[in-house]
Amino acid sequence: MEMKTLFKYIFLFPLVALLAGCDDMKDVPTPVDLPATPGETGKMYVLSEGLFNMNNSMLSLVSFENRTINHDFFLSQNNRGLGDTGNDMKLYGSKLWIVVNVSSQVEVLDAKSGISIKRIPFFNAGGVARQSRYIAFYGSKAYVCSFDGTVARIDTTLMAIEAITTVGRNPDGITAVNGKLYVSNSGGLDIPNYDNTVSVIDLASFKEIKKILVGMNPFKLQSDNQGDVYVVSRGNNSTIKSTWSRISSQTDEVVQTFDNLPVVNFTIHNDTAYLYNFDYVKNTYWVKTFDCKSEQLISDNFITDSTLLERPFSITVNPTNGNVYLTDARNYTIKGDLLCFNRKGKLLYKITSIGLNPNSVVVMNP
Repeated sequence: MEMKTLFKYIFLFPLVALLAGCDDMKDVPTPVDLPATPGETGKMYVLSEGLFNMNNSMLSLVSFENRTINHDFFLSQNNRGLGDTGNDMKLYGSKLWIVVNVSSQVEVLDAKSGISIKRIPFFNAGGVARQSRYIAFYGSKAYVCSFDGTVARIDTTLMAIEAITTVGRNPDGITAVNGKLYVSNSGGLDIPNYDNTVSVIDLASFKEIKKILVGMNPFKLQSDNQGDVYVVSRGNNSTIKSTWSRISSQTDEVVQTFDNLPVVNFTIHNDTAYLYNFDYVKNTYWVKTFDCKSEQLISDNFITDSTLLERPFSITVNPTNGNVYLTDARNYTIKGDLLCFNRKGKLLYKITSIGLNPNSVVVMNP
């Protein structure tokens, strides 16, 4: 397949026959030995989305105690595939929540065993897939944005959708802070007529109360400890570059746009943002760090040794030891790698061929 995975489901997402995880006759994978991982404890889940419309998403388990990797842990524990295009994964309490986009499902797993407790379908009353994308949590509720322009509220105890509200076109990111949801409306299915708004939802009424103008094709959002919401606007990945902006959750206004930081993806830990850019035209990238209190760069080059990646695909911080995990999608059609760096940007270890387009990492410390 010649188009990059990211372009397929952000810009060229067709209406296709939607595939739920199926009981196909796959061989149950055997765990393999884990290379040295200094300073790591507990276990790590890695979600790999696979290839669009190929029904080959995988959930891998890295056990630091047992020194093993199970590359298709979901299959091992549930005797079925995860489905098509695993898009997002978050740990909430004792459960692991996985959003599967093309299959239009949310899988809820027992985080300890990896066994599926509930599979929540995301289809409208007419049976059309909502195309679920990303998940956020606030209080006892989970919130899932879907490409059909909706956000669903889920009771995390009952694991059932209890309400749905409408936002903008093709929402592609979600975060919760200060009693509100912020949802990025990408308009990505209407290429080249992208959207450029972030919807604000009051959680008490579960209604949209405002749309905030941001850059073209907004994507990921995340808040810092001051309640500011940072948002990536991807542009069109060619003539219009991505931008990174800061929204005040007090005023619901953009208070700063960092035009010199064309961020593609980021994560925030203890008010430090870890940012990366990938230029899809030049095939070049950078990784930087940023202070969310001073609103200034900490480092222009987070990676301080000679370690190279091909195509960064996700970035995550271990909340306990501060290690930073970058996944590398390589060429999007072969299995990518996971690279672990310490806080000083030195490579600690690398797990090769962790999965096809690995996009989410969850660490469970003992």
